Amino acid sequence: MRVFISTGEVSGDLQGALLVTALYRQAARMGLKLEIVALGGAQMAEAGATLIGDTASIGAMGALELIPFILPTFRLQKQAIASLKQQPPDLVVLIDYMGSNLKIGTYLYKQLPQVPIAYYIAPQVWVWSPNPTDATRIVEITDKLLAIFPAEARYFQQRGAKVSWVGHPLVDKLQNAPSKAAARSILNIPPEQTAIALIPASRRQELKYLLPPMFAAAKQIQAQLPNVHFWIPLALETYRAQIEKEIARYSLNATIVSGQTIEAIAASDLAITKSGTVNLEIALLNVPQVVIYRVSRLTFALAQLFKFSIPFMSPPNLVEMKPIVPELLQDLATPENIVKESLELLQNPQRRQETIDAYAQMRVSLGEVGVCDRAAQEILQLLEVESKE
Repeated sequence: MRVFISTGEVSGDLQGALLVTALYRQAARMGLKLEIVALGGAQMAEAGATLIGDTASIGAMGALELIPFILPTFRLQKQAIASLKQQPPDLVVLIDYMGSNLKIGTYLYKQLPQVPIAYYIAPQVWVWSPNPTDATRIVEITDKLLAIFPAEARYFQQRGAKVSWVGHPLVDKLQNAPSKAAARSILNIPPEQTAIALIPASRRQELKYLLPPMFAAAKQIQAQLPNVHFWIPLALETYRAQIEKEIARYSLNATIVSGQTIEAIAASDLAITKSGTVNLEIALLNVPQVVIYRVSRLTFALAQLFKFSIPFMSPPNLVEMKPIVPELLQDLATPENIVKESLELLQNPQRRQETIDAYAQMRVSLGEVGVCDRAAQEILQLLEVESKE
């Protein structure tokens, strides 16, 4: 059975890799032999998928920021469709990555209607989309939608989708995460040292807009807390040179870590971070965090002009629809504000405990361990139904 999976960006590659592993595991249990081909990245390839295009480094937030990626994305879409024409799959799984996946899904829906389509980790149109047709198109092309949040499941059920709530895959990924003490031992961090994780980017644009205020804040924190050391997990190796240059520029006591993101976060007393899936990882590791978000001034002005707004931007706050973690958006994402929020979380025990308690409540909405296997079972059921017909 040939399964095609389509996703993009670093976070999609991670979720895709977890799913690929679970699909192979569940297929073996069912006596099915799978061939998985994908648009994804290195993590999916390592999990056993054959890549027909690498999308891990393609992605941006904001209309103007997307412009440099339009042609590369278009080429990959054409490449994927050509491959699907030549060797039609038995099953398709779309993961997030709305613009590209809606185009690929629409093509399959029209040209290969016999091929079932599952949407796993649907784009968050239930939170931010001002255009209801986005949700309508997702429902139209999808035979089964696998929701990771309860609110997402309710939203798409109300619009006629066949939905199963499976929970969030990070619950599986982090079930065996090291304790703070164990992570510090792995990274040789002494118990008395204040460790702060700086997570500026999984996209190139984030280096441009988030790294300067984040590192400027880190320099101010370092001046106030001489015993602090910063740990910077590397999303993509291509970012290393620029980050090293900025560490030297701001004279930070900092270490870049590659392949040890979970350990770096788990070992930390605080994370100062971009907005994204990583916010849930930080929350599941019980590390207080300050979330910052910036785009170009023109993109932000356009969003205001078209009255685009969302209640929150970080997943922990979106899950509960309340301010679990501080968010600093656009002009509020100044070094001074970052320092203020960071020191409050570092030095106020009551505020830290309130955050940890809120994380525990949020954790309930992410489901139980076994998310990826549940998702894989739901997806493979579509193969079984198709074979019976």
